[in-house]
Amino acid sequence: MTAIEMLAERAALARASAENVPSPCVSVCSLDGSGAYCEGCLRSLDEIRLWSTSTDAEKKAVWERIEQRIARLGTTP
Repeated sequence: MTAIEMLAERAALARASAENVPSPCVSVCSLDGSGAYCEGCLRSLDEIRLWSTSTDAEKKAVWERIEQRIARLGTTP
């Protein structure tokens, strides 16, 4: 299973979480070639920076954007 496939599975679990939304971090901290997103979790630098102070609703919104990015990559499980 690829890191992106694991991230997609975690996104589904995060969507079901009522509170304490889990972090998307998979400890693969490297920016993609464009410098826009982390290659491990597909978050932008702002999303990473704001994660610890975000509400559960804001964290779920980040997970939704991650799912959209995964879909654009064409690697949904």
